[in-house]
Amino acid sequence: MPRTFDLLADLPLRIDRYELEPRERAFPVWTRRTTTFRLHGGGEAGLGEDVTYDDADQLRQLQAGAVLPLAGDWTLARFSSHLDGLDLFHGTTPAQHAYTDYRRWAVESAALDLALRQAGKPLHEVLGREPRPLRFGVSLRLGAPPSVAGVADRLATYGDVRFKLDAEPDWDEELIAALAGTGAVDVIDFKGAYKGTPVDVDTDPGLYARCAEAFPDAWLEDPDLTLPAADAALEAHRDRITWDAPIHAVADVEALAFAPKGLNCKPSRFGPLHRLFDFYDFAADRGIALYGGGQSELGVGRGQIQLLASLFHPDGPNDVAPSGWDWAEFPREGLLTSPLDPAPEPVGFRRAD
Repeated sequence: MPRTFDLLADLPLRIDRYELEPRERAFPVWTRRTTTFRLHGGGEAGLGEDVTYDDADQLRQLQAGAVLPLAGDWTLARFSSHLDGLDLFHGTTPAQHAYTDYRRWAVESAALDLALRQAGKPLHEVLGREPRPLRFGVSLRLGAPPSVAGVADRLATYGDVRFKLDAEPDWDEELIAALAGTGAVDVIDFKGAYKGTPVDVDTDPGLYARCAEAFPDAWLEDPDLTLPAADAALEAHRDRITWDAPIHAVADVEALAFAPKGLNCKPSRFGPLHRLFDFYDFAADRGIALYGGGQSELGVGRGQIQLLASLFHPDGPNDVAPSGWDWAEFPREGLLTSPLDPAPEPVGFRRAD
């Protein structure tokens, strides 16, 4: 089969200038900030969202302004190669190395949107794929102390809701049994692959074993298998172990200790477009099931990852729920439900609002 990125690589791209647009939303314990890249050229505008989590990294970018040398006549492939030589963090070191990929994704997704608009075509037409109704789940942490209330409340309000839950060492057997009893949990995220971040979770082999037994049909995401007892707890469940945080390229999958049956695909983790589309090709060739993941996007980025999921893995337990589902005080009516209409715009790389 042809390489998927080759279908995009030669799209002409004209960039005249760009702008940076800050976005933010206050949550109970933090304020999420992202930045939209708006690339202008040929009477069109292409959008992409920088989901870098560090506030200082976001603010420094806004203070520097639109100073990157992006203007010119390119193809998508040549523009990506040009970005290889640019310092997107303006002489500073990002708070986490992964943020270099997040910002690269923002620029390249905006470039893809712009190139498609200049060509007068939508992404699915160029790729030769039809967007399909998108199955999604809701990603939640259960509070402190943890409670089944957030899950039960959404089920009572909207009926058939699926969940991806972040497991914590203080989940007791009663809570796990209540969650399992809903029959609505598709993914248990142990967050064991995160180190030195605000979302780190202590490795608890007992928790791993309890969750593996209680949720026999769920994916078990990002366990920390460096601890022998944790590895032993999940040894019989390797077919259900899936990875998110460590996966930024095909090479990361090839470096895993054992071949995965499933993987979480967060497009922003891959940075350059070619790494993402090569990953899609690799997974399809090896029969690896995929499901999408988000990065608390506030703007165009959410619709873009929903559109990609509708093209490449619409039936997975995609963690790309529309805005509002993960709010502490979620709307009691009016939320878009699963399966989600992919609703691509007539041209470009965006989902229609």
